[in-house]
Amino acid sequence: MMNTHYTDFLTPENCAVALIDYQPAMFFGVQSHDRMLIMHNALVVGKTAKLFAIPTVLSTVAKDSFSGPLVSEIADLFPQQEIIDRTAINAWKDSNFRKAVEATGRKNIVLAGLWTEACVLFPTLELLKAGYHVYFTTDACGDVSVEAHERSVQRMIQAGATPITALQFLFELQQDWARSETYNGVMDILRADSPYGVQVNFSHWALSKG
Repeated sequence: MMNTHYTDFLTPENCAVALIDYQPAMFFGVQSHDRMLIMHNALVVGKTAKLFAIPTVLSTVAKDSFSGPLVSEIADLFPQQEIIDRTAINAWKDSNFRKAVEATGRKNIVLAGLWTEACVLFPTLELLKAGYHVYFTTDACGDVSVEAHERSVQRMIQAGATPITALQFLFELQQDWARSETYNGVMDILRADSPYGVQVNFSHWALSKG
């Protein structure tokens, strides 16, 4: 019997987003991917959440004692949003983070953060045990090595979480280019944070010549 969790689409009405530990000290340790690529993909996730009005939880770890603040590129997307700072590596162990996720009322959690092997993996396992469906954006996560990232991704899949990419999340919510209320916002995200932005700009230029 097919598990509909793996075939149902994410929608603006059925999911929430958690962005975890996008902080300077965490970025410094990333060796698995190009750091700017991770930043752009994290921005795709954040901008998508904002565009489609998806409840979003922001969290940092040891902001004042070690890791620094949430990077301004992400924080500025949600100027009125509380950023939950923790001492626990595992965000789910922090009562404020847990309450914020529960307050969204959503059972599908789209999660991204640094590093994959701890700050993403640990809350993913906890969320799964608590009855949530977790969709983790692999290309918006990173770790100290390719091995660390890949083994963590493998473990999350084995546990029942679903890997997605940042642009997959964006396109899954848009679904139809005739969805005019978010069309321009999607184009803005593609232009700013994806290689496809070059094609978007070219297409606009070429069509203007007609």
